[in-house]
Amino acid sequence: MDENGARKADRASGSGSPETPGAPEEGLPPVPQVPEKDLPPVPRVPGVDLPPAPQVSIEDLSPPPEAGTENPPPAAEGRNPFSVGIDGDAASGRAVSRAAAWVAPGVARVGVLFVNAYLVGEPGGPWALVDAGLPLSAAMVRRAAAERHGPESRPEAIILTHGHFDHAGSALALAAGWDVPIYAHPLEMPYLTGRSDYPPQDPTMGGAIAQMARLFPHGGRDLGDRVRELPADGGVPGLEGWRWVHTPGHTPGHVSLFRGEDRVLVGGDALATMNMDSWASHLTRERELRRPPAPFTPDWEAARRSVGFLADLEPSVVAAGHGLPMEGPRAAEGLRGLAGRFSAPRMGRYVGRPARFYEEGGVAELPPPVPDPLPRRVALAAVVIAAGAAIALARRRG
Repeated sequence: MDENGARKADRASGSGSPETPGAPEEGLPPVPQVPEKDLPPVPRVPGVDLPPAPQVSIEDLSPPPEAGTENPPPAAEGRNPFSVGIDGDAASGRAVSRAAAWVAPGVARVGVLFVNAYLVGEPGGPWALVDAGLPLSAAMVRRAAAERHGPESRPEAIILTHGHFDHAGSALALAAGWDVPIYAHPLEMPYLTGRSDYPPQDPTMGGAIAQMARLFPHGGRDLGDRVRELPADGGVPGLEGWRWVHTPGHTPGHVSLFRGEDRVLVGGDALATMNMDSWASHLTRERELRRPPAPFTPDWEAARRSVGFLADLEPSVVAAGHGLPMEGPRAAEGLRGLAGRFSAPRMGRYVGRPARFYEEGGVAELPPPVPDPLPRRVALAAVVIAAGAAIALARRRG
């Protein structure tokens, strides 16, 4: 396995104060805070290794373009009814079609409910789809691709940052329709070939996404012979000038994509550009750099290291799997700030002890689940309602 494809981690404990959101944008309500605490030390388990840190030289990356040389965004042409965020993009003149929004030169965002996919590549040239949205969203993604690249165009490949249901849900349907391959990191293969499920989500840590996660699946999927390993040299099939970097934590084989020429980062779920723990943020889509989606992140120390690595890239644009893209000094400064104050949730199944994975991928060991008070509360509420109904019925009969 190549230098970018595997990490050896020493399980050093993270430190820092709880993260704080960025300043609210004008006209938007402040986002409620979610209490957090510093990451506790992670115990060592003999004989279990994580992949080594990615070997990407920051000095080898090209400098950002000079001010004023970037391509301006196209004018707005419409809105995407499936994405709250597209309205904001259209208002700022950055919608490139009814179903896609401009992010950076050669990059457009397709918002599918609460998750993003990206069309990467200029119209008329080679392009790739990065992440594939939710199950049953293939038609919407195809429509966005046809509007941007032409009805007869097809991507060189589908690139998955990871295999969770909201990022790979329509990957097989899209790949079959376009007759193209799907690429992912080697450590994601067990979850994309039907050999393993992901660690169960943890709904006990509190916050909006934790409550919603009760309804989400955590199983793997079988993409058959469509799925292939990403090139060992860090190149991205069909995308010249882009490289993938290994950013584990949210999943063992999570990757992010980086274009050194103008320092554009497509980060997947290694981070988020919204506060997913806040109900208000799911409505306002206020831009802020935050940790990965908490209920599905089984290794917080690896996630902390990955955020630190991405911060060292000093991106000019940050496009994540959840939230609206961020650009300019706010993106790089916000990411550095997140890396400096990164913290795990204050409680949860994977907070004190991460899930363990086999060297070749797949779940090796899970920490025990923590008590979940919600079922008991629901049962108690049901008893109270039933008792009240029985008393009311008895009085009516009497």
